[in-house]
Amino acid sequence: MYPPVFRTRITELLGIRHPILGGGLMWLSDARYVAAIVRAGGMAFLTPRSFPAPGAFERELELCRELAGGLPFGVNLNISRVEGHNQRLHEWLDLSLRAGVRHFETVGRAPDDLIRRIHAAGGIAIHKCPLLRHALNAERAGADAITIVGPEAGGHPGNAVLGCMMVAPLAARQLSVPLVIGGGIGTGDSILAALAAGAEGVVLGSRLLSAEEIWAHPAYKARIVAAGQDSTVVAFAGTHPMGTWRVLENETSREVLRREAAGARNYEDFADLIGGTRSRDHVYRDGDVERGMASCGPAVAFARAVEPVEAIIDTLMGEAVAAQRRLDRLRLPGCVDA
Repeated sequence: MYPPVFRTRITELLGIRHPILGGGLMWLSDARYVAAIVRAGGMAFLTPRSFPAPGAFERELELCRELAGGLPFGVNLNISRVEGHNQRLHEWLDLSLRAGVRHFETVGRAPDDLIRRIHAAGGIAIHKCPLLRHALNAERAGADAITIVGPEAGGHPGNAVLGCMMVAPLAARQLSVPLVIGGGIGTGDSILAALAAGAEGVVLGSRLLSAEEIWAHPAYKARIVAAGQDSTVVAFAGTHPMGTWRVLENETSREVLRREAAGARNYEDFADLIGGTRSRDHVYRDGDVERGMASCGPAVAFARAVEPVEAIIDTLMGEAVAAQRRLDRLRLPGCVDA
């Protein structure tokens, strides 16, 4: 267990040892994964949409509280852009609050009402978004911290165009609340660079996909470990109504791109490939890594082995310290601070 190295407004806000947030991974952010990140010194968020019914999510909250050993953990509340998919948002919030959760990651448009309810219960709201203007709106709505993800991020980075290392110094100069950035971050060097650029924490997703605590099939994890920097593709990019989605390249994603290039635009045109629980059932449960859209970013190239979350985070923090020492050696003798 690596000792604390950096103190930032994020570590202080969330009461964590390291400025690391685990991404809310659809289908994969269960109690074992979230609690492992929390015990290793970071913060992570259960994803209620990964569970088939409120009762299953409620049981997962109880299990996560037990596995976390009394340490705080979070819940992801994703405001869907699909009409009719948000009926349970406030039910999930109520269940979380009753379970003692006070750390929330909100995602999506118009989080104002959720943020108000979180604050009314004494909670903390970290809003995740792809664009600086969205971040500024969320800050005005009362968000306690902001996460901005770049197009390098796996999953749904929205309409992000600028890389997170470009956005970080821009956002840090305009936001007053703590800033977290994500997208393509998979090493301790990148964590140090993010802090130097003005962020006060990072969010990791793809780098953690090979963790032992991820429940997915061994064949999926073997594919993750074998992946390189060019192993992901972006579907539904730009103004496509389906919304940008960065995934592992496989037979399904190639077929999606083929249909997209041929002019397909509606959900029905892709439902046989991406609808329902296909990705969960084929890729994660059965290990058929060619049948489904598996969210993943290029930082997966740094996942070289299946290992515990704690080992991954310890490695990252050790790399960050080594990078800091390297910078110290590069500094000219006698150089003084301005």
